[in-house]
Amino acid sequence: MSTLDWLVLFLTLLFISIYGVYKTRGKQSLETYLKGNTANWWTIGLSIMATQASAITFLSTPGQAYEDGMRFIQFYFGLPLAMIIISIAFVPIYYKLKVYTAYEYLESRFDLKTRTLTALLFIVQRGLAAGITIYAPAIILSTLLGWNLTLTNIFIGVLVILYTVSGGTEAVSITQKQQMAVMMGGMVLAGIMVIQLLPISMPEALRVAGKMDKLNVVNFDFNWEDRYSIWSGMTAAVFLFLSYFGTDQSQVQRYLSGQTLAQSRMGLLMNGFLKIPMQFLILFIGVLVFVFYQFITPPIHFNQVQTESLRKSSHASELARLEGAFQANFDSSKVIYSQLLSAMEQEKEEATVAGLTGTLKSLKAGQQEIRTEVKSLLLTHDPEAETRDTDYVFMRFVMDYLPTGVVGLLFAAIFAAAMSSSSSELNALGTTTTVDLYKRSIRKEASDSHYVRSSKLFTAFWGFGAILFATYASLFENLIQAVNLLGSLFYGTILGIFIVGFFVKWIKGRAVFLAAILSEALILVVHFFNGQGLFGLEWNIGFLWYNAIGCLAVVLFGLILQLFVGSSDSKK
Repeated sequence: MSTLDWLVLFLTLLFISIYGVYKTRGKQSLETYLKGNTANWWTIGLSIMATQASAITFLSTPGQAYEDGMRFIQFYFGLPLAMIIISIAFVPIYYKLKVYTAYEYLESRFDLKTRTLTALLFIVQRGLAAGITIYAPAIILSTLLGWNLTLTNIFIGVLVILYTVSGGTEAVSITQKQQMAVMMGGMVLAGIMVIQLLPISMPEALRVAGKMDKLNVVNFDFNWEDRYSIWSGMTAAVFLFLSYFGTDQSQVQRYLSGQTLAQSRMGLLMNGFLKIPMQFLILFIGVLVFVFYQFITPPIHFNQVQTESLRKSSHASELARLEGAFQANFDSSKVIYSQLLSAMEQEKEEATVAGLTGTLKSLKAGQQEIRTEVKSLLLTHDPEAETRDTDYVFMRFVMDYLPTGVVGLLFAAIFAAAMSSSSSELNALGTTTTVDLYKRSIRKEASDSHYVRSSKLFTAFWGFGAILFATYASLFENLIQAVNLLGSLFYGTILGIFIVGFFVKWIKGRAVFLAAILSEALILVVHFFNGQGLFGLEWNIGFLWYNAIGCLAVVLFGLILQLFVGSSDSKK
């Protein structure tokens, strides 16, 4: 990157961090530190969106669209419904009880052990997710920028710890407004630049994307194995969103800071109805990058560090041969694209268009085979090499084709996204550890200032723990899928506990506690034997369904167990 890009990157990040510390300086009570000063609805909405929109969103989603088209957008179709349900059923209860965390409610409804179990499930899941949230951008940015991975993890983590520990919830909310401005400003600018760089007109680009199945926004085919369809988006994903936004402290803490119940509800609804257009924009940018690379030769592998290492090895001649074959295939497909656009422009008969489309798909399959050979060659050269490159697609395009200054802004957007989601996670982990474990079960009587200091220490502890986890993590198939998978392993059980608490009054503490343990065990068995089977039974289930299965299992197990343990249950 140029000097200007580096200046844009570092000055943006330093300004956000220093601003967060400056605006929240001074003496803090436990109330203001954990809940912040009362926020208006649009601050809440932006904070909720920024918490969810991690760096993984901006790094992985365009690559997902490049490879798989727009169908990932279906994952968010159930979000508005989830926000409405949470606004009606969840938020009023939290406000009525004046809780610091969502899990405080569970003790009043069930018992201490259920509250503690749920808090621990959250801490395990969110503690791991915090590490991935730091690691995901760090591994890609360190590769693109030539930085040491460990130092990149530390750089992101320490910046976040600095202002999150200093200012608590208010610092998180304040900085997230600036971070969202940088993120969305950067992505809108990137979208405009991609359109300007397209070697064909926008209508032609849409035709190319459509014929190559990249505008597959809605899929009505039902398949348990399909992660993204209208059915999983409107059912399984709704369970995930209900758990994430309704019971995950990293989100609950965002709207507990609202001035009023109405302000919190409006912030949630803002997120519900703006998130889909935002995600659509990011996916569409990925589709446009795909179209761009149908006319401009793409890298044979988007992780250039890997290919450069291969080029300097004894496998250089084999790589050169594959690059030659890839270029010849690309040149042929470019000619067919021109013929296809001409045929569509002249409105030639459908058989001609279908034939050209079939030829293109065949050539694209050939390109994919060559890319697969390159990945095999990378593993031959280095068995530890990371061959999955979809998360590098967008930023590789940015570095190769966007002008000076814009590159720095987009890197700043990625770092800002990492900081925004990480700060919410650490803030929530510190709060939950303090309120639900330390203050409730370890140090029950202490001063307000003692608990503020404890929360700061726990926040810092989880921050450095996340950095440590990020340092030793490994890359998943796709980063955004990795985060959703991790959440799906725990969210169903947590949501089930709350659903029982809110709506199934007959089930008491002991039954729901045992039901939660059984449900979590079931989900782990389903996941680790998914695609293999157990005891003669076989299954292959998309991980989004874990949320529905886990939630319904808690309710079902709870109903059954209540028949057997109800009489001895101390919570009536």
